[in-house]
Amino acid sequence: VQLQASGGGLVQPGGSLKLSCAASGVTPNSVTIGWFRQAPGKEREAVSCISFSDGSTFTQYSLSDRFTISKDNAKNTVYLQMNSLKPEDTAIYFCAAGTGICDPDGMDYWGKGTQVTVSS
Repeated sequence: VQLQASGGGLVQPGGSLKLSCAASGVTPNSVTIGWFRQAPGKEREAVSCISFSDGSTFTQYSLSDRFTISKDNAKNTVYLQMNSLKPEDTAIYFCAAGTGICDPDGMDYWGKGTQVTVSS
């Protein structure tokens, strides 16, 4: 199983980024793929997850007005659109796949992270 995250970078406060997670070696319809983030000195936390089978989503409530998760089944790719970014969104963003709940402990496979830095 391989999960390739991309799209991170440096953005000014108020800006936007779109992260992509390309999945291979999984059976898409049986998994949930999600985005998680970890800021320096903090625990990894769930950002948003989407089920490939029925498209249901979960997004951390505090982020739900700015972050949107989506998927392209044909490409086995999950996206995270992040708008109105704030400095506190700075973190390494990881994509992961699993059959559990949208929580780091519920994921079975992890990709390498992509750095998102929000700074002026």
